[in-house]
Amino acid sequence: MRRWDFVAAYLQGELEPGEVVYCHPPPGYATIGSDGRPRVCRVQKPVYGMAQAGRRWQRTLFPWLEAQSFTQSSTDTCSFSKAPGGDKLVIGCYVDDLFVLYSTDDSDSLYAEFSAALIDRWRVEDEGEVSDLLNVDIAVEGDDVVLRQSSYIKQLLATHAPAGIPSSFQKNHAPAQPDLPALVEKAVSERDSRTCDDVLTRRYQSLVGALLYCSTNTRPDVAYAVGMLCRAMSCPNDLLMQDAERVLFYLVRHADVGLRYRQSPTTQSHRLVGFSDSDWAT
Repeated sequence: MRRWDFVAAYLQGELEPGEVVYCHPPPGYATIGSDGRPRVCRVQKPVYGMAQAGRRWQRTLFPWLEAQSFTQSSTDTCSFSKAPGGDKLVIGCYVDDLFVLYSTDDSDSLYAEFSAALIDRWRVEDEGEVSDLLNVDIAVEGDDVVLRQSSYIKQLLATHAPAGIPSSFQKNHAPAQPDLPALVEKAVSERDSRTCDDVLTRRYQSLVGALLYCSTNTRPDVAYAVGMLCRAMSCPNDLLMQDAERVLFYLVRHADVGLRYRQSPTTQSHRLVGFSDSDWAT
């Protein structure tokens, strides 16, 4: 997995045929013409600050990828794939970055062919192996790909609990207490009859929003607790704030837990295996 960065990506986009955009002259240029009328400049290419610059960049890049025989995903339109024969290449686009997953990088491989075409067409920089993406740590461990958010969780602790984890919180504590649903229901039912603390509400929303980002990316083990806490976003109380911090402390204690993707043996068909904690033990 490698990351490629487009240098000044928006400036590499193209305006659509017939599209006319004007702008004020930049600082240092005359704003009044010799005829006494105000001057404007016609934009030849998308520039940063234009409302449609990002869209024009996408409309320039995506057709080029399709011209390279890549197939756009119908479920995630920022993903493209190409798999002639046994070689395979998968590309993810995020603004001005390309994340390229390849099966081999030999001199005659699909990746080598694509990277040569990329350098020939665009101004790009190879930023090397992918180690993180949007606060998700990516590690290749043997044949496995592991996604964690250890660094992000530590940042959350420094931001929302700079004093650290209290000594009363044990490592074996679950992310939620059994009475969490009742506390949430009570807070929601009293929302219209009590005055909400604006400072507490902002702190709560900030923390729970960050916990939600963890639960939806790499930590499904806290999804239930975070989902319950989200129900009281508009008017939380001190007890719910403590429960939100409890989830944070749990994540910090188990910061190295993540999602592991393991390649199936070629002799086995791909299977999706799931587990259910039907006895509500956790």
